[in-house]
Amino acid sequence: MISDLKHDDLINKFGGRFHLTTLIQKRWRHLLQGARPMVEREGLTDLEVVIKEIVEGKVTFDDTPPKKSEHE
Repeated sequence: MISDLKHDDLINKFGGRFHLTTLIQKRWRHLLQGARPMVEREGLTDLEVVIKEIVEGKVTFDDTPPKKSEHE
């Protein structure tokens, strides 16, 4: 599962290693905060679940900047 991160196709799909790493961190945080996995756990660790979700196309990268609040 972790070996999937070494494929250039996956890295390029998200615009490079930095964006892919950011995506992994965000989704991992969601799982740690109680989000439900979008794939079968089958004894996988949270990190492996995240990678499986990304490989299967269930998680995407949103690089839209956050909206500014009225007070900024």
